[in-house]
Amino acid sequence: MSDSNTTNFINPSNFILLGIPGLEAAHIWISIPFCTMYAIAILGNFIILLIVKRDPSLHGPMYYFLCMLAITDLVLSTSILPKTLSIFWFNSREIYFSFCLTQMYFIHCFTAMESGIFVAMAFDRYVAICDPLRHSTILTNSVVAKIVLAVVLRGSMLILPYPFLARQWPYCRTNIIPHTYCEHIAVVKQACADIRVDIYYSLFLVVSGMSLDMFFIAMSYIQILRAVFSLPTKDAQLKTFGTCISHLCSILSFYVPALFSYLTHRFGHNVPLHFHILMANIYLLVPPMLNPIIYGVRTKQIRDRLIVLQRVKLCILQLVSPKAQLWSPEG
Repeated sequence: MSDSNTTNFINPSNFILLGIPGLEAAHIWISIPFCTMYAIAILGNFIILLIVKRDPSLHGPMYYFLCMLAITDLVLSTSILPKTLSIFWFNSREIYFSFCLTQMYFIHCFTAMESGIFVAMAFDRYVAICDPLRHSTILTNSVVAKIVLAVVLRGSMLILPYPFLARQWPYCRTNIIPHTYCEHIAVVKQACADIRVDIYYSLFLVVSGMSLDMFFIAMSYIQILRAVFSLPTKDAQLKTFGTCISHLCSILSFYVPALFSYLTHRFGHNVPLHFHILMANIYLLVPPMLNPIIYGVRTKQIRDRLIVLQRVKLCILQLVSPKAQLWSPEG
């Protein structure tokens, strides 16, 4: 381990993830909220998938996109947290170079997919509010399938150069990465080569991907607001716009920390490294945790199914308990 930082190797077989430099003594304490967020994300997103799958009345565009979002969140959070927790709990910092590149691809690929899903959900809200009579004819199952396929292909193809670019560089300086996971720029910064092509391609992805997605979402909501404000009563305006609150909250929980992390990474040279790494983890862990909570609380159909599931569970527990005879429908 002591000679990992020497300069006499090229393309090491593994990298060493430091975790959060400067906060090594607090790794165990930091793992508690991280593990809690991950558990909530796994449980919440699986519940969303289960509810939509078992209820035919929820088999519509909005819920198909919500299921796609849940799957993306599950993959995204699982891509980083098991390795992060192994660093925090067991000091298991080594990661094979090929595994590092695979993790890099999955993280950035599913982040791009999640951004695309938010655009698709914004389009669904736009059609539902601005042209409600044609919603079912515009967003048919085949159209939804094509949108999902386009989102998946876009994310997969745009991020595909990342591992190939990272693999081609010679890593003759160090194989130590001051991070909890294999983020693209954090990895290629360790190369002893001119990595401007990686930096330019990352900038291209931000402009053509996330920035363009935010533009389309903004355009959709401008049209939605116009339609909402044209309604005759304030109650109708609030009720109609209320159908977008869940989507807006999810968008903010995703884009705000993502943009903050990106800007501090590119321009915040005076920002402490441990703060940047914490933000890089938060923007991959908080949205998967918040999305099922937001949609579970704000979406009446899902909230009603959750209440029914809870009542069924309570009934089963009472029936199998020793005091089951004390239970009655009135009690």
